[in-house]
Amino acid sequence: MQQEQGGKSDTQVTWEDQQNINKFGRLNNRFHELEDEIKIAKETNENLEDAGNELILTDEDIVRFQIGEVFAHVPKEEVETRIEEMKEVTSKKLEKLEEEKESIVAQMAELKKILYGKFKDSINLEED
Repeated sequence: MQQEQGGKSDTQVTWEDQQNINKFGRLNNRFHELEDEIKIAKETNENLEDAGNELILTDEDIVRFQIGEVFAHVPKEEVETRIEEMKEVTSKKLEKLEEEKESIVAQMAELKKILYGKFKDSINLEED
């Protein structure tokens, strides 16, 4: 049911429309959470890379390695192995986060198409 009131279309919002709007909102929130998580994962990866590079430069056979709140003296080779494992885990996590972000962007684009198709200028789904 469409009515013209003062130049604006008054489109009826159905239950399905409301579900799409709600889903878009949830996806948008998750998108922003993912951006933060991706930023943290990238920083962690960079820090691990820096730590690995520093380790290459050291002449020590035993190095201090932080485990939780404490520093332990650990053989250099073991620390190198642990750093590589940590980088691998972080890289895989980053890859999964990026894939989820791509999926969310695609879902949001589809919902935008549906919602803008019905509501035109009566709805704003853009970030300001």
